[in-house]
Amino acid sequence: MKRDFHAPGRSPVYGTNGMAATSMPIATLTALDILRAGGNAVDAALAASAVLAVVEPQSTGIGGDCFCLYAPARTGKVIALNGSGKAPMATTAEILCSEGLNQIPPNSAHAVTVPGAISAWALLSERCGRFGLDKILQPAIRYAEKGWPVHARVALDWATAAGRLNDSTTARQKYLIDGRPLAAGDNFIQPALGKTLRQVAAKGPSAFYEGAIAADMIETLRRLGGLHTEGDFAEGIVSAEFVQPISSKWRGMEIFECPPNGSGLLALMLLGILEGFKTPADGPLSATRLHRHVEAARLVYRDRDAFLADPFHVDVPVEHLTSPRYLAELRAAISDTCSMPVLPPAGASLLLPSHKDTVYLCVVDRDGNACSFINSLFASFGSCIYAEKSGVLFHNRGSSFRLEKGHPNCVAPGKRPMHTIIPGMVMKDGHPLMPFGVMGGHFQPMGQSLFLTNHFEFGLDIQEALDLPRLFPRDGKLEVEHGIPSASLARLVALGHQCEQVRNPHGGGQAIFIDQDRGWFVGGSDPRKDGCALGY
Repeated sequence: MKRDFHAPGRSPVYGTNGMAATSMPIATLTALDILRAGGNAVDAALAASAVLAVVEPQSTGIGGDCFCLYAPARTGKVIALNGSGKAPMATTAEILCSEGLNQIPPNSAHAVTVPGAISAWALLSERCGRFGLDKILQPAIRYAEKGWPVHARVALDWATAAGRLNDSTTARQKYLIDGRPLAAGDNFIQPALGKTLRQVAAKGPSAFYEGAIAADMIETLRRLGGLHTEGDFAEGIVSAEFVQPISSKWRGMEIFECPPNGSGLLALMLLGILEGFKTPADGPLSATRLHRHVEAARLVYRDRDAFLADPFHVDVPVEHLTSPRYLAELRAAISDTCSMPVLPPAGASLLLPSHKDTVYLCVVDRDGNACSFINSLFASFGSCIYAEKSGVLFHNRGSSFRLEKGHPNCVAPGKRPMHTIIPGMVMKDGHPLMPFGVMGGHFQPMGQSLFLTNHFEFGLDIQEALDLPRLFPRDGKLEVEHGIPSASLARLVALGHQCEQVRNPHGGGQAIFIDQDRGWFVGGSDPRKDGCALGY
């Protein structure tokens, strides 16, 4: 497809020496500054992520978790990093149920696992970067201490979360002004966060997980009923770890994802199911294409809820769930004439037992090293629990745990919860072809598979593939964005889908295509966020 220059939109971005794509312009510029100063893709990604933790506080922060895929040029390898934190050692389902809980409330201290981001940043910097945290964190420190203007999408999210923030005894004073959310153009200053980042830059992760900063975080959480201890946080120093990525062959390429406890497995399943269908001739917004994608998503998210958990605590049947035979069974359950009124049992062919806000960025450097990086607080403003002295806002990833005994994702001491954040990497002939990702909580596997098929199957350029209207099946309804043709919506309703327009769009994404033949990079950044792609 060729872009209609009469219509709103933007073109893909080209570069020859390096490229970054993030959800905020200042983070993209920070990444390019690091590249031009001699840093590699990892250095640039970490610097950009730290800046986003300051200027996009509703989505990410050092009180959250992260995952990374890194493809060093000319090695044929993809390195996966799990930077998700663990539940306190005193946390059990029995204790939480004794408090009268049947699920973990998202604003509860029990929803806060020990933050993994700082541990992951330090490990990735030490093993794969050229610069240290002392240099990488300086831009973020500057914007925390001097402030940065709130951008439009950040302001929208802030307003949406105002009720939750107002209900928080710890976050209300920091994130609301006289009870109102900050608006676009307001300068947001975070001196306490800047001070904490200075300590981490000077002393490494131990400054965060031990000493005064950790004491402030622990005291805040325990005051609100948390079970966190000094020992839990001290263990957090080394909680991040390199893991073996998972992958699937797809359309002559290989798609890499982080393994469980992340949800990248679902993206591979979706692509495997959809590959068996003939491409609809009437395009990416046709009812046939959208219906098939939605039905496939309903099946794989059903399997996620049944099986996805921390593989160090339970067996997650990745090989079975991604096997051609199983994916063919799922494909056969999809009919082009109607939606499934009732989903078949999860993992049926083996008779297995049944049991949100984020930032994504990618960077490619002049040597062709590619970094796909995602950092998150989960819900908008996470748990809305704020440690005042250290300036840390905590995520609420632990709310994804289940309290059902015997369920693979049941909370347990030292266990990681099921995670929604998933960086992606496309490889071809042993070379990195495209780091990519789509934010949006539970939407992310759906978003990744929509983007990849938009680009590689339907031929949309990288920016068009991100721009295209999206939809997502959730809670028995089909949440649709504006822009899907009325004829397609009418047909989806006739097929049995209950369509509902969403107020806020689904996620946001970035991607950088590496043109190995011509020696340049092509980037795109999602208009649903405030960011941009830039190359040089």
